[in-house]
Amino acid sequence: MTKHLFLNLASTFDSSIVTWAIAATAAFLVGISKAGLKGLSVFNVTLMALAFGAKESTGLIIPLLLVGDVFAVLYYNRHTQWSYILKFLPWMLFGILLGVLLGKDLPDREFKLGMVVVIFISLGLLVWWDKRKSLSVPTHWFFSGSIGTAAGICTMIGNLAGAFTNIFFLAMRLPKNEFVGTAAWLFLITNLFKLPFHLFVWKTISPETLLINIKLLPPILMGLFLGVVIVKRINDRNYKRFILLVTAIGAVAILFR
Repeated sequence: MTKHLFLNLASTFDSSIVTWAIAATAAFLVGISKAGLKGLSVFNVTLMALAFGAKESTGLIIPLLLVGDVFAVLYYNRHTQWSYILKFLPWMLFGILLGVLLGKDLPDREFKLGMVVVIFISLGLLVWWDKRKSLSVPTHWFFSGSIGTAAGICTMIGNLAGAFTNIFFLAMRLPKNEFVGTAAWLFLITNLFKLPFHLFVWKTISPETLLINIKLLPPILMGLFLGVVIVKRINDRNYKRFILLVTAIGAVAILFR
């Protein structure tokens, strides 16, 4: 009996170590992503879901995202292009409200498949525009409206707006620093907007989850500072290629969440 008790305790201890290792890796990736290496959100969201459960992790990760958002806003604020935020934000907020209402009833598999199809069609258009060497950008309201609404729904349901915001900012041909600075403010506003829904509607944020957030501050801070260093060393052309590649990989990864 003593032997069985010891084995159970050892198993629980090992499980705890694995859980915290996964969560720390997720927090580290949140930091790197918020520092400018956009497109990694699907990986940190997936890891956090593995560590704490899918629904619980959607609220648990919000305070970590806000820490990263505040850092990014402070560091990249001078590069922010508010005209693009004002063009995209209303649609994204509308999508968040739709996500609050529909999030519990949407068929998960069909939603993921539709999301991946839209991402790959959009990526294909971006590559086509790039090969044409055209300097024009999409100006019709339907482009920002559809991408923004999809981003809002996906960020509320699974914190997965990154692929859609990447597509929008790449389509607008924003240089690296303007891309990061504008995205920083956009996500700070939208994550603050989501906060009361997680607190009072879905109830996925609690004193217990906030305690977990505090324990995960060191890896997210490490990720933030490392991300800044990496972004400084990437030129605009390679940064764009990185975003396209990671967004495509992330779209495939969504199917296996």
